[in-house]
Amino acid sequence: MASPINAILCALIATAFWTLLGFALARHLLPRVLAVGTAPVIGWATHSAVMLPIYLWIGLSPMTVVAVGALCVLVSGFSLSLPAPGNEAEHAPSVPSWTFAAAALLALVPAVAILPKYYADAVQLADPIFDHAKTAIIDAIARLGVPPVNPVFGQFGATCVPDTGSPSCLAYYYLWHFSAAEVALAANATGWEADIGLTWFTAFASLTLMMGIAVWLAKRSAAAIWVVALAAAASLWITLQWMFGTSDLRPVLLAPIGMAGWLFQATWVPQHVMAASCVVAAMLVVARLTERQSWTLVLTLALLIVAGFESSTFIGGITLAIAALLAAPIVFTAVNSLRRRRLLAALALAALLVVCLIAPFVLNQWAAVRARGGGTPITVSHYRVFGEFLPLALRRTLDLPGYWLVILPVELPILFAGVVALIALLRSAVPRAEKLTVALLACLAGAGLMVSWLLVSTLGKNNDLGLRAIIPAEIVLIVAVAAAAAGLATGRLRIVVIAVTLTGLVLSLPDTAKIIRDNVAGRQRPGGVAFAQSPELWAAVRRYAPPAARVANNPLFVKELTPWPVNISWALLANRNSCFAGLDLALAYTSLPAERRAAIDAQFVRVFAGDGTADDVHAMATQYGCEVIVLAPTDKAWENDPFAASADYRLAEKRDGRWKIYVRR
Repeated sequence: MASPINAILCALIATAFWTLLGFALARHLLPRVLAVGTAPVIGWATHSAVMLPIYLWIGLSPMTVVAVGALCVLVSGFSLSLPAPGNEAEHAPSVPSWTFAAAALLALVPAVAILPKYYADAVQLADPIFDHAKTAIIDAIARLGVPPVNPVFGQFGATCVPDTGSPSCLAYYYLWHFSAAEVALAANATGWEADIGLTWFTAFASLTLMMGIAVWLAKRSAAAIWVVALAAAASLWITLQWMFGTSDLRPVLLAPIGMAGWLFQATWVPQHVMAASCVVAAMLVVARLTERQSWTLVLTLALLIVAGFESSTFIGGITLAIAALLAAPIVFTAVNSLRRRRLLAALALAALLVVCLIAPFVLNQWAAVRARGGGTPITVSHYRVFGEFLPLALRRTLDLPGYWLVILPVELPILFAGVVALIALLRSAVPRAEKLTVALLACLAGAGLMVSWLLVSTLGKNNDLGLRAIIPAEIVLIVAVAAAAAGLATGRLRIVVIAVTLTGLVLSLPDTAKIIRDNVAGRQRPGGVAFAQSPELWAAVRRYAPPAARVANNPLFVKELTPWPVNISWALLANRNSCFAGLDLALAYTSLPAERRAAIDAQFVRVFAGDGTADDVHAMATQYGCEVIVLAPTDKAWENDPFAASADYRLAEKRDGRWKIYVRR
C-alpha cells in the first residue's frame, strides 16, 4: 500500500526542487510577487518540458535523475547569486507567509483522496481513485523509461512504433506522469506514492500561482487568503437537492457531468490543473513580452505552452489556441508599430519552438485518433441542461442560455462575481501592464467557458474536453474575485463582489464538506478485504514477471471498489504492464478501434469467468503477450480453471485461498 511518509517525501522533493528552479528563473522575468507565486509552476513546466526529450537520449534511471537534479540545483544557485532587475516598486506587497501554510493545508484535500483508508481488515478508497488508475503510467515510466510503453495493452512481439497508431503505443499525454516518475525514482517511492505527492504539489503550485497574481493585481496582501477561500468552494448541487427535497432533479435538469470547481478538479485530474496553471502563467509571460523582449522570456513562454499541451491536449492545445485567437488583437494593439514587429518576431520564434517540441505528441495523438476510427474526435454540440419536462425542440433551445444562467452559476458559484470583478479590474486605474494581463486572462477564461459550452470530445464516455477546458476559467475567476474583494474594486462594485462571493461560498459549503469528508473517509464498498490482500499477491507476481513482462488478471477484479469498474488493484499495486487491463482503461490509453476493444474485453472477461476456451487461453499467450497469469479466489476461473490443462502455461505457484500464478511455457 502507499505509505503516507513516502508520499510526503515525494511532495517535499517536488516542491523544493521545482520551486527553487522556478524562482531562480522567474525573478529575472517577472515582478517579485509574481516570481514567488509562479515559481512552482514555471519550475515544473520548464524542467519537465526540457528533460523529457533529453531523457529519451540519456535514459531515465535513479542515477540520471539525481545527477540532472544536482546540476539544476547548481545552476539555480548561480542564477540566484545574480542581481535581479528592478521589476517593481520597493514597497510592493507580497504574499504573506502564513497564506502559503493555508494553501498547503487546502492542497491536502486532493492528496488525501488518493491515500488508502484502513477499516479493520479492509482497505477502502475514495471515488477519485478511479481517475488515478493512471498510476500505472507512472510505474511504467519509472520502470522502463521513455517513451513510455503502453501499460494497459500489449500485442505479442509488437513494439511501439511512434506515429503509426500502434495499440502498443500509449495514446495519452503523459508529461505530468513523467514528472511523477522522476520524483518516484529520486525518492525510491512507488508510482502510487509519487501520484499522491505530485497531486499535492500540483494543487499547491496552482494556489501559489493564483495568490501571486491576485496580490499583484490588488496591490494588497489580503488577496492571497481570498484565493484560498475561493478555491475551496464547491458546487451548489447538494444545496439545490436539499431545497427541492430530492437527490434527483430530473426531469427538470439533467444530472451533472462533473464539471465542478477547482477543488474537485484538483482531486480528480491534477494533470489538467497543472496544464491550466501553465497556460495562465503563459499569459503572464505574453503580457511581459509586450514591455520588453528577451530570449529568456521567449524560451519560457514556449516551454510553458509545451508543458501545458503535453499535460492536457484539451487545455494546452484546444483551449489555449482559441484564447490566443481572442487575445491576439489585444496584444498587438497594446504596443506601437516598432515594438509590434519585435513582438511578432518573438511570438513567432516561441511558436516555432513549441511546434518542434510538441510534434511527436501531436503526431502520436493524431495517429491514435485515426486508428480508433469512429469519426471526428471533436464535434460542435452545445451543453445540455434541461430534462424531459419540456418538448425536445424547446429544451434544446433553452439549453443555450441555460448553460450560462443555470449550470455555470451552480457549478461555479463565483461566476457572476468573477464577471463583475473582471469588468472592475479592466475599468480601474491600474498600470497598463496589469490591465493588459487582466484582458489576456479574460480571453483565456472566455475561451474555456465557450469550449465547455459548444464543443464535445467524442473519444471517451464523457465529454472530457468540456469537463477540463473550464479549469483555466476557474483559475481566472478566482484570481479576479480575490483581487477585487481585497480592495482593488472600490465603492459599490466591491460591495457587490463581496456580497455575491460570500453568498456563493456559504451555499457551496455542503458540497465542500462532502468533498472533504469523502476524500478523507473514502467509501466502504465490497472488495475492500480482497484489495487489502492485493500487495502480497502482486509481490508474488513480480517474482515471476520481469520488469518488461506483461501480466493478466481479471479486468473486473474488485470492480465494486470504484464508482465505475476499473482494474484498480493492478493499476495501483502491480508495477507491471498488463496485456489487457480492462475496457475503460483501453478506451482511454490505447488506439484500439471500438469493435476490437469490445471483443478483447469480452474474451478476457470470459476467460476469468471460467468460460474461456482453449483458443482463448492460447490467444492470451500468442496474441497478447501474457507472460504471467494470476487467478484470485473471487474469479470463477478459480474453480473452472482454463489454464490448468493449457499447453501454453504451467502453474508456478499456488497459495490455497489466495492466488494461483501461471507462467508461459
